[in-house]
Amino acid sequence: LLCSLVYFAYTDHVRAVSAQQSDIELACLARNIYFEARGESTAGQHAVAEVTMNRVASKKFPNTVCDVVYEKRWDRIRKRYVGAFSWTELEVNSRGKGIAWQRAVASAQADFDGQQAPTVHGALFYHADSIEPRWAKTKKRVAKIGHHIFYE
Repeated sequence: LLCSLVYFAYTDHVRAVSAQQSDIELACLARNIYFEARGESTAGQHAVAEVTMNRVASKKFPNTVCDVVYEKRWDRIRKRYVGAFSWTELEVNSRGKGIAWQRAVASAQADFDGQQAPTVHGALFYHADSIEPRWAKTKKRVAKIGHHIFYE
């Protein structure tokens, strides 16, 4: 009986830790959607989330949502570490608010749980359509959704 109680207590603990980690990952995804695409359509928000999740699945990037969102890499031109997503370099309140935050959370939940059908298949990169980064010339364009252009 004691062995069974210990097993169930351990199993409950593992489930609780796993649920807590999922909540943390979901919050990172929602923040990324909010700060990268809060003014976009639902499709645009899902596309940003999809890129984040594609990076998690890729061997070229970290394997957790939070590590992907907050990843920094050395930029030899700027001679400093730069964030994968520009908002992570700014001193912003990392909590969203209002309807835009609620939309970002809903988009994050659907993409995190795999309930959203892919729209930017294989995309690992994107940028705002108002800029033309040098790296984009070396990537295959997948789609333009709202004010973002997506690449493999």
